[in-house]
Amino acid sequence: GAGTETRVGSHCILMAGVHLAHNAELADRVVIANNALLAGHVKVGAGAFIGGGAVFHQFMRVGRQAMVRGNAGFGKDIPPFCIGAGTNGIAGLNSVGLRRSGLSAAQRGEIKEAFKLLYLSGLNTSQALAAAAERAWGAEAAEFFDFVAEAKKRGICGLMVRHGAASGAEEE
Repeated sequence: GAGTETRVGSHCILMAGVHLAHNAELADRVVIANNALLAGHVKVGAGAFIGGGAVFHQFMRVGRQAMVRGNAGFGKDIPPFCIGAGTNGIAGLNSVGLRRSGLSAAQRGEIKEAFKLLYLSGLNTSQALAAAAERAWGAEAAEFFDFVAEAKKRGICGLMVRHGAASGAEEE
């Protein structure tokens, strides 16, 4: 019907059994592995990779160059450059994807600083956004914080913690 258009960008790969519901939007260069299910109004940013069997609730977003592990489930937004895992979890930064994307070491370092401020500083999301607003950021880190600030009522995925240490927090 009218107003239910699903959009798929250029150079996307959708493997067997992928479901894109009404009003789903895929940016360019998105890869979705077998049997992933995206409900209505899900938006996936450029260069994102979604593992097989992952499922997504309606009206949520997957940020640019995020990577989502297989058999994971999400009803909250996955910020750009992060690894989504489990149920509404963030396992760390997509460091390999960031290196492969051609971003400079300085750009990747700033994304890492932004990630640490949001997820590892002990601040809640509102406090982290306020702290982030106190300094100038490059384009990618600014995109990261803008995405977080635009999250709807269900919010963003939280950091998964293993063995008392935040996974993905180690140095490259």
